Amino acid sequence: MHVIAKKRLKAFWERHADAAGALQAWHQEAERADWDNPAQVKQQFPKASIISDCRVVFNIKGNDYRLVVDVWYEGRTVYVKFIGTHAEYDRIDAETVNHG
Repeated sequence: MHVIAKKRLKAFWERHADAAGALQAWHQEAERADWDNPAQVKQQFPKASIISDCRVVFNIKGNDYRLVVDVWYEGRTVYVKFIGTHAEYDRIDAETVNHG
């Protein structure tokens, strides 16, 4: 999969150094993935929450952080929509957030 907005992930882990390793590991796994559907995402990331056919929430670093993405399966692309602390995540609508 091609991950769009790595810059946003990098900016986040520069502010939250404890998230760097976990976000980098997630990014590497996502880039190597070849998902056709949400079930395959769940198979690789069992703790991920499937919000809709294309929206997925990942727990990062033991659920300290949340990552919301859109997955375009046909185009093999993952779009980062939100990365934040658990408290910040609680203040957004994961179904509609478009950057944060």
